[in-house]
Amino acid sequence: MLNIVLFGPPGSGKGTQSEKLIAAHKLVHLSTGDLLRSEIAQKSELGIKAKIIMDRGELVSDDIVIGMIRNKINANLDSNGFIFDGFPRTVAQAGALDKVLAETGKAISLMVTLEVPDEEVIQRLLKRGEQTGRADDNMATIENRLNVYLCQTSPVKDFYEKQGKYHPVQGLGTIEEIYERIESEIKKVG
Repeated sequence: MLNIVLFGPPGSGKGTQSEKLIAAHKLVHLSTGDLLRSEIAQKSELGIKAKIIMDRGELVSDDIVIGMIRNKINANLDSNGFIFDGFPRTVAQAGALDKVLAETGKAISLMVTLEVPDEEVIQRLLKRGEQTGRADDNMATIENRLNVYLCQTSPVKDFYEKQGKYHPVQGLGTIEEIYERIESEIKKVG
């Protein structure tokens, strides 16, 4: 079973690369952003609360996120594996994810980090905001999200590095070039 944490700052290309990895390896996609946006679109109680938090560029509580992840894993126990897209975002979430996977006899295979300079991330997100109309892709929110990433999320790399599962990948170049770099890292873990 292949369980990948795909990591990187907002706008680093996690969603694009996830799609390619899902198709190639027949993985179940676990994107907390997608799960939360679905709740927001449904205007559920969780979605309304999450929208307020996300619009400020802050992270939704671990309890909510871990519960969604546990449900998705348990619903797909016979899959080829999972790709965690933008999750875990904190060391506490990484530890909780390890525990949730251990409950089913599974573990993270590797963490692939897309490394992209801040200037490039900002330009990508501003462009995405213009093209898709996403309200959270504005300069103030982008700067806050990058700060949150630096302060709260970057330490997750250390968590997986201590487990020997951290694999950085240059996130600049064509989609295919970046994908080939990721596949090269996957082959290293067998």
